[in-house]
Amino acid sequence: MAKILVADDEADLEVLIKQKFRRQIREAQFEFLFALNGLEALERLKQNPDIDMVLTDINMPEMDGLTLLQKIHEVNPILQAVIVSAYGDMDNIRTAMNRGAFDFITKPVNFEDLEITMNKTLEHVKQLRTTLQAIKENNILKMYVDENVLRFMNREEFGSNLVKSETIEATAVFIDICGFTSISETRPADEVVNLLNTIFDIIVKEIILQDGQIDKFIGDAVLAVFKGEYSLDRAIEACLSVRSKVDKMDLQVNDYKVKVSIGINFGEMVSGNIGSVNLKRLDYTVIGDAVNVAQRLQDIAAPGQVLITQDCFLKIKEAFNCQPIGERQLKNKALPVMVFEVLE
Repeated sequence: MAKILVADDEADLEVLIKQKFRRQIREAQFEFLFALNGLEALERLKQNPDIDMVLTDINMPEMDGLTLLQKIHEVNPILQAVIVSAYGDMDNIRTAMNRGAFDFITKPVNFEDLEITMNKTLEHVKQLRTTLQAIKENNILKMYVDENVLRFMNREEFGSNLVKSETIEATAVFIDICGFTSISETRPADEVVNLLNTIFDIIVKEIILQDGQIDKFIGDAVLAVFKGEYSLDRAIEACLSVRSKVDKMDLQVNDYKVKVSIGINFGEMVSGNIGSVNLKRLDYTVIGDAVNVAQRLQDIAAPGQVLITQDCFLKIKEAFNCQPIGERQLKNKALPVMVFEVLE
């Protein structure tokens, strides 16, 4: 049902509208509210945020219709107004249109024309609301879905591309919030979630500043991917900044000071939608040995450590201060891996 506000100082217009639209009112197509001037109309709008459109005269006491037009979109930017006035000269029409009127009808009112105009206006409002809802849903979708998936969704060949993948050279980063499991076991759920989200916000901001992408959140850890030129350098810059920002927060929970441990690795990896098509659950992610090594490095990193392999060290040794910490046996690796710690 459409809700329509009529602003006019002619009291008999209310009776006339109720008579002319009695069938639509009876069938719950239209609901009318009435105001005798612009000020009263504004109060009605504030009290009824679900009003779809306004029919307003120009010449009214206290606040005229042209002034009301300026105020309407401050109350509700989607709301549309139609001027219904005996002052149908070009100056008034142009002023009304410039102030946001959707249409202009002159008195005496042709009610057949008025109904057509009302339906056209209401359809426009419906389209605006649909568009606004789509924007909101899209923004919510962006919070949960990788941008690459959104690109697929905007293509005509969406269905056939869902399971396609590519091999890329990139840098994978695993950042873990050390000891968070023990925190979650001793603190209230709300406190745990708020703390985790606060730290994630810091991590995400620093990764995005270096043109990285959040691949996924895994419990209290983050997998990020850096692509393109100097991806390894940018990843290390982001991780050093994350470590510094978390340290400066000086978060203390019980006897534990919150820190992060980080593993970084550069190499070839497969990028694509991984999961079950039948279940309709796919995750756009990266997989491969280079990613696994980054995760293993994070596993052995102490709180506050940023670890890389020797191959990575050779690529960035002139830009960052690093120190060797020796060979380490990483899970599922046949031979020990020489590991370096990035200091600054």
